[in-house]
Amino acid sequence: MLHDGGEIALLDVREAGQFGESHPLFATPLPYSRLELDIGALVPRTAVRIVLCDDGDLGVAELAAKRLEAMRYTDVAVLDGGTTAWGAAGYTLFKGVNVPSKLFGELVEHAYHTPRVTARELVHMKESGEDLILLDGRPLHEHHKMTIPGSTCCPNAELPYRIASMVRNSGTKIVVNCAGRTRSILGAQTLINFGIPNPVYALENGTQGWFLSDLQLEHGSTRKYPDKIDDSTLPAQQAAARKLMGRFSVKSVAPKDMEAWLKEPDRTTYLCDIRTPEEFQAGSIPGALHAPGGQLIQATDQWVGVRNARIVLIDGGENVRAPVVASWLKQLGCDVCVLEGGIGAGLSGSQPAKPALPALPSISPADLERTLDAGNCAVFDLGASMNFRKAHIPGSRWSIRSRLAARARGTKGTIILVSGDPDIARVAAVDLMEAGITDIRLLDSGLAAWTRAGYPTEASPDVPPNAECIDHLFFVHDRHAGNREAMTQYLAWETGLIAQLDPQDKASFRIGPTSV
Repeated sequence: MLHDGGEIALLDVREAGQFGESHPLFATPLPYSRLELDIGALVPRTAVRIVLCDDGDLGVAELAAKRLEAMRYTDVAVLDGGTTAWGAAGYTLFKGVNVPSKLFGELVEHAYHTPRVTARELVHMKESGEDLILLDGRPLHEHHKMTIPGSTCCPNAELPYRIASMVRNSGTKIVVNCAGRTRSILGAQTLINFGIPNPVYALENGTQGWFLSDLQLEHGSTRKYPDKIDDSTLPAQQAAARKLMGRFSVKSVAPKDMEAWLKEPDRTTYLCDIRTPEEFQAGSIPGALHAPGGQLIQATDQWVGVRNARIVLIDGGENVRAPVVASWLKQLGCDVCVLEGGIGAGLSGSQPAKPALPALPSISPADLERTLDAGNCAVFDLGASMNFRKAHIPGSRWSIRSRLAARARGTKGTIILVSGDPDIARVAAVDLMEAGITDIRLLDSGLAAWTRAGYPTEASPDVPPNAECIDHLFFVHDRHAGNREAMTQYLAWETGLIAQLDPQDKASFRIGPTSV
């Protein structure tokens, strides 16, 4: 089914930590804790083939199937035996997140021989006074958290559009960094494919390689790309984008044809606005997903849950960014095209329907404090497990939707749910009510309101224990906290992905042509 050319959504409904430990290559993560909230955007067509999986023993896939069928999804199956049976049948299971995109980055480097420099080589270049600019291909919030000293944020999809306004000398060396490998490689190769004359390099292993070389990272940088480009550079950029579309056989679609596509009952079409957050917030086509271009390439499964669906990209109408992103998605194996006119196409899309969720009566922090003192409630915190460890209401317990009903069964008094996102609590309440628990309340405005009211919190660095933190993938997240072992493990994971790829799955990627 994954290779028959038809549309299919293989959805792993376990939580992020469980998914990241072991899953099939083309599985899309859709945690059961967010199922009804995210399914409409991730799988917009209710008649598409859906296969749900867990590990084969959890029973979460069966629960998810029940929920989706109630939402009128009509072709839902459960993978018999889950990931355990998948591995036992001889198929590969992968660790990590965004694996197809991470694999793609490694395949791109091997196919294109993307130039790279090590951290120490970059230090030498800087100390020698070479004419160079260091660009961070990640979004601004990631850049702000930590980056290479002197680096300027310019997310990968913005690079070809803004580079001529940032680099005036064709001899200036350009080094692209990210936190690890994928976006460094793809950012550098984007500029090379775009045909800029400058020498371009990927920083090998990004900020992690820099840190592991015993070099200091910069924190709190606000340096970023210029909001406005030099208009005189646009004609050349547009010509380069047209050339790129021809090289990779990327087609464009007229607005009237796009309108027809969106109404097709037997085909899934995603409309993705790949511009910056500021541009998207200023206005977009109704129903368009905001998928910043560089992120869409490196985390495609975050927005596109249906394999072999149609993807249409929109930019600001300059017709530079969308063609560049499309050239990479095409090589990823996607059916992708560019909307003519971009944001100015006059298209009238529609927002996905919101799920019907149970209404929960709220409780104020003051009333909760009194109820706790009287011992008439059980408080469950549904936030991230790592946040619970840092601060939670004294006496509360951490839980997550798939385990909440079992943990709440037999407790006395009112069940109080604490969540920064009330919809997370409302979907969890569906399971509680089905289990016969109806005395449920939601803490008004969550832990933030409790803290603002002056009530105390407590920390528990080891509670919940690691084994219970099924929402957290330690080796991925701990690398950002200065954990050298996690960084080393992560980089070894990335570089080792290709060795796990079988020929049939490798054929799904369509890299090239690698030379003009």
